[in-house]
This record gives sequence, C-alpha cells and structure tokens, in this order.
Amino acid sequence: MLDRIDIVSAAPLGAASRQTQPVVTLRSLATATPPHRLVQSEVRDASRALFADRMPFFSRLEPVFDNAEIEHRYSCQPLEWFMQPADFKEKSRLYVEHATALAEDAARRALDAAAMEADEIDLILFVSSTGIATPSIDARLLNRIPFRSNVMRLPVFGYGCAGGVLGLSRAAQMARTSPGLNVLLIVVELCSLAFRLDRLTKSNLVACALFGDGAAAAVISSGLDAGGAGCTIGSSGEHCWPDTLNVMGWDVDAGGLDVIFHQSIPDIVARDYPVVLDRFLADCGLTRATVGRPCCHPGGAKVITELESVFGLPAAGLTSERRVLRDFGNMSAPTVLFVLDDLLRSGASGPLLLTALGPGFTAAFQCIDVAAQGARP
Repeated sequence: MLDRIDIVSAAPLGAASRQTQPVVTLRSLATATPPHRLVQSEVRDASRALFADRMPFFSRLEPVFDNAEIEHRYSCQPLEWFMQPADFKEKSRLYVEHATALAEDAARRALDAAAMEADEIDLILFVSSTGIATPSIDARLLNRIPFRSNVMRLPVFGYGCAGGVLGLSRAAQMARTSPGLNVLLIVVELCSLAFRLDRLTKSNLVACALFGDGAAAAVISSGLDAGGAGCTIGSSGEHCWPDTLNVMGWDVDAGGLDVIFHQSIPDIVARDYPVVLDRFLADCGLTRATVGRPCCHPGGAKVITELESVFGLPAAGLTSERRVLRDFGNMSAPTVLFVLDDLLRSGASGPLLLTALGPGFTAAFQCIDVAAQGARP
C-alpha cells in the first residue's frame, strides 16, 4: 500500500481572487511525430529475432505485443537501426538531432494554430526526459525559429510520463503570475532511443512493445484578451508518494537509459490513485461525477482499463485514450496532450481533467474548461 497523502494543489479562485488573477487560456495545441512508422507485428517479429534465443522466458512474454493493443507507432529511427548495438554517445547525438527537429515541427504548428509570430512568445518551457542536451533543445530552436533573443527559456527534465500534465501546469502557473505573458510549451520524447539490445529483462521487452516517439506544443496566454481556442486552464495539483522511487524511471549506464518498472502500475491505479484523485477534486469543489470528461495518459491497455473503472466508465469508455494508444503507442510525456487534441477534435466541451502518472512516483492533475465550439477539423 502506498500510504501517505500529501497533496499540493491550486484550489479554485474565489470571487475576489478572480478580479485580480488573469485568465489563462490554451490558445493552441499541436502534435508531431517522426517519420518512421513501426507496425506492431513487425516490431514483435524483430524482437523475436533479437531475443528469443537469449531469453528463455521470451515465449511466455511475447503476448505483450498483442496485449498492448497498439497497431503502430512512430520512431525517429527505422526498425533496422534497432537490430545493431548503439552506445550512449550515439543515442545522445541522435536525441539532439531528432528532438530539435521534432520540437521545431511542433512549435511551428502551435504558433500557426494560434495565429502568432515567434517574436510574440515571452517564455519557452521545454519538457523532455529521454535525452540530455547542453545547450538545451530550446536554445537550439533559437537558431531555427525567429524567437526574440531575450525570450526566457526553462528546460525541464525528469517528469517522465507526467511531463505533459505537469508542463502544462507549470506554464499556466507562470502565465498566471505575469498578466499578458505568452508561453510556448514544447514536450518531446524519443522513447525509442532507450531501446537496449543488451538487456534481457521483462522491463526491456515491455518497453519494446509499448513506447513510441512524439511531440506536442501549446501556446498558453494570460490576460482577459488571451482569446484563442476557448480553453481556460484552471486548478492544478500533484501528489508524490514517499518511498516509491523504484516504481518507474531510468537506470543510466554506458549503454544509455534503461527503463525501470518495478511495481505494477495498474495495481497502484486501482488501489492508491482514487484517494489522491478525490482529495484533489475536493480541493477544487469537484467530484468524479462532476468532472465532464477525464483526459488520461494512456500508459498501457491495463492502465486504461483501471482508469475506466476509477472514473465509473464502461469498458472501452476512454475512447480517445485507446485510440491514441492504438495509433501512437505510449510516447511518455506528450501522450496525454495527444489525447487532449483528440478530444478537442471530437468536439469535447465543459470541464476536463488531465491526469497522468510519472516517476517519483507522482500523480499529476490539471483542470481545463472547454467552451462549446463543435469538433475541430
């Protein structure tokens, strides 16, 4: 049992506070994927060729590729690249190259969708946990997109799968404290580069079946004239359970990043997440019944099933989450923003609750209110 509750959240603003606090609006949201499309059946066959002779338990774990409910996902490298060893130096080079390109793609899409020029951005918040770069990726973007030379930058590392929700929360919190601020949030993960040819473990095989690459970007503005997509960003919160550092994360060695899955995340969702969720919602004056639609990070098929139960939804009720998992896999931090994009394109409106789980072990929450406007093209 994960047993201590220690919520940090932003409660809803009272009437007096609303007069002094600027409205924070999600003006645009865009997604991007790298060029290589990996078909799950082909990944399964390649994994069999790589591991079956070296892993006595491979046949017992092979069904994970079908049980993941993923049809295809995207990678910065073609499938053939994964058939040969690569060290951390090579993976880091590829991370810088492809993360910069993918960040640029997502950023330009978000700026275009917001009808804004790059020099109108005051702060770039860049979130990623699948590679290391100094100068950071956001600094490299200044040589490719005409941002102002004095634009503020904040690279954030280590949020993992919670990075999409926590990145949006941090961007909104900073915008709220500076009326008129325009923030560009960029979230990029290249999970495929964490593939380990040398790791004969269950965790590595699960990662082979689950993870993909992707990026999302959003423009967040503060002030009553923020305009945009009609999405108001509200209360946020997070909870970090003590003594859970080994639930999820990376081990780092000369071969690169090695995924950690030491506890059953679906079990945590079923057993410990509901109490934390209800505490956050109560702080916001909400309940599970009054949340119009959860917008969940689809960590995997079993996680989605448990989340459907937690939110009182029928089997397969989290349709956008299952659709994103099917078509893109688990891209870590950007995935929940892909789900939000899918919901907005489907015409979702009213109160939404973005939620994700990540290293720490951490639960993240972000409330958004979407004005009724019909499905986006």
